[in-house]
Amino acid sequence: MAKITFIDLFAGIGGFHLAFHNNDAKCVFASEWDEHARKTYEHNFSKIDPELFENNMFAGDITKVEASNIPDFDVLTGGFPCQPFSQAGLKKGFNETRGTLFFDIARIIKEKQPRAFFIENVRGLLKHDDGKTFSTIKRIIEEDLGYSFFYKIIHASDFGVPQHRPRLFMVGFKNKNINFNFPEPQELKLTMSDIFGGKVDRKIGFTLRVGGRHSAITDRRNWDTYLVDGTIRRLGPKEGLMMQGFPPNFEFPVSEVQAMKQLGNSVAVPAIEAVAKEIIKLLKAEES
Repeated sequence: MAKITFIDLFAGIGGFHLAFHNNDAKCVFASEWDEHARKTYEHNFSKIDPELFENNMFAGDITKVEASNIPDFDVLTGGFPCQPFSQAGLKKGFNETRGTLFFDIARIIKEKQPRAFFIENVRGLLKHDDGKTFSTIKRIIEEDLGYSFFYKIIHASDFGVPQHRPRLFMVGFKNKNINFNFPEPQELKLTMSDIFGGKVDRKIGFTLRVGGRHSAITDRRNWDTYLVDGTIRRLGPKEGLMMQGFPPNFEFPVSEVQAMKQLGNSVAVPAIEAVAKEIIKLLKAEES
C-alpha cells in the first residue's frame, strides 16, 4: 500500500510535518514565508525529506503559488493565521475570504481535491466576530467545497505534554461517509518537574506564547518563569521543545529570541500526531 502523502502549509518549524512523518506519511510540498522559520525547517527536515528541498517543493509565500503547480496529495495540513474576513463579501463564497490565508487553503482544496484536510487555529476563532468567521469557514468547506467538517477544541495536556495550549482542530474528508472521531485524551507523560529536572510546584505549565517573555514571576503575563527547587528559572529552547513534544535531536540554527518565537507559534506535536493517526487509519481503511 502506497504511503499517504500530505502538504504542510503555514509550516512554521514543522510540527505537522513531524506528526505525519511519525505516522509513516510523506510530505510532498511545504510552504512557510518567515525566513527564520524557513531556516529552522530546512535545517531539520532536509535530513528527513531531502526531496522536498532538492525538487524545489519548499515554497515561501503561499499566496504566490499556483495550486496547479502543487503535486497531488492525500491530506492538506496547516495551522493558518486567522485574519478577519470582509463583511462586504457576505454569502459570496470564496470572495468572502479573499485576502485572508484561509482563501489559499480553500483554493488549493478546490483545485487539488485531496482526500482529507487537517487545519488548526486558536480557539478564539470559534467566537471571532460573533462566530461569523467560523461559520463562513464551515460553510465554504461543507457547501462550496463539498467536504465533511469535524471540529473540536483540543488541549495539548490531554496528549502527554505539560501545557494546556487549547487549539481549535478542524478535520474533513472528501468522502462524506467517513465517520471521524477525535482521539480520546491520553495521560500526562511529562510534568514541569521533568522538563526542568527539579521540583516545580505545578504539573502542567503555562501555554508557550509569543511576546511577554521575561515578565516577573509574580506578573500575570508571566509564562516562561518558574520556581524550580526554590530557584527562579526561565524556559529556554530546550525546555520549550520538550513542552511542544519535539524530539531531543531537533535543532535551532537561529538566535534564542527567534527560537522562542518559533516555539510560541508552533503546534504541540503529540496532539497533532494523535489526530493524524486517526485520519491516516481511516484513509487506509477506505483503500482496502
